[in-house]
Amino acid sequence: MPKSTVAVLKTNPRAVLEDTDRLMNLAGMRASLERGATTILKDNISWHFPFPAANTTPWQMEGSILALRSGGYDDLVCVQNKTVVTNTFKGEDLNNYVPIFRRYGVPVLYNFRESDIRWIEYTPKSRMRVLDKIYPEGITIPEFFQGKNIVHLPTVKCHIYTTTTGTMKNAFGGLLNTKRHYTHSWIHETLVDLLAIQKEVHAGIFAVMDGTTAGNGPGPRTMEPVVKDYILASADQVAIDAVSAKMMGFDPMSIEYINLAHQDRLGVGDVRDISILGADISNESWGFSVGDNGASLVGDMMWFGPLAKFQKLFFHTPLVNVFIFGSEAYHDYYRWPLKDRKIFAQWR
Repeated sequence: MPKSTVAVLKTNPRAVLEDTDRLMNLAGMRASLERGATTILKDNISWHFPFPAANTTPWQMEGSILALRSGGYDDLVCVQNKTVVTNTFKGEDLNNYVPIFRRYGVPVLYNFRESDIRWIEYTPKSRMRVLDKIYPEGITIPEFFQGKNIVHLPTVKCHIYTTTTGTMKNAFGGLLNTKRHYTHSWIHETLVDLLAIQKEVHAGIFAVMDGTTAGNGPGPRTMEPVVKDYILASADQVAIDAVSAKMMGFDPMSIEYINLAHQDRLGVGDVRDISILGADISNESWGFSVGDNGASLVGDMMWFGPLAKFQKLFFHTPLVNVFIFGSEAYHDYYRWPLKDRKIFAQWR
């Protein structure tokens, strides 16, 4: 495969907006996104509380908007999704996106509101690894996504089910409906299928990844925030995930979703074949590890362990509400008030 480009810059709070503009242009924003097409901003709200590294940062959002506007991409819209464990409206408020949307006149659509976005059945042209089997009644996608550019805004962090999470995982909320938890046992293959679909439906794809604070440990929520002051951008979603994984200290090609996407020629996962522009990150290897928390130990048993054979009973029936309540209780009523709010205060 030909080399892909990932731009990486070291930044600081005073320069981060200007650096984001420089980063996106260095990574080939203008060559990657179609002029005249609506550009979707797809942020990442892993937890509605403003826990460091869990969510798109406000400077990441604002810097991307400014860079896109200066590049002539005036028709911007943010598309939000919800999950069973996050409150979208609370998340965009507590993470300070709302004043940015107002300041720059960026409208917000919610893919779980029928009045905003209609879901349609879609037949992929590419070979699907698992999605056609998980959803035998038909794969559906948001009709609004067709023919639009998309700019993903993930963060550099670990994930309990995928080791690392970034740009490829960011499509999980946008392209799959509220039944996306059906896919967890096949999460790596699902991310590869979603990337193949993205390449079919979007006019252009780009990513701006925030590593000003990176998440070490059992992400995407309960992590140790580590200040690193890096930002990354690329048009190759596999390559940017590979570079961020390498920076965290992982072997990118040992991570299944990166390896599979590389095999399917959806991007470059081998860092030896990636051109890294900007900062010298050859010595960056942070020694991150995923580990577990209370919620992940239960999830491991349900999705990948001895109870996986019962997952249709647990997750395709009203019994799923028991696990939703359990996750909410663990994260919102135990972790946040007793531990993570203090971590946020210390970080701030």
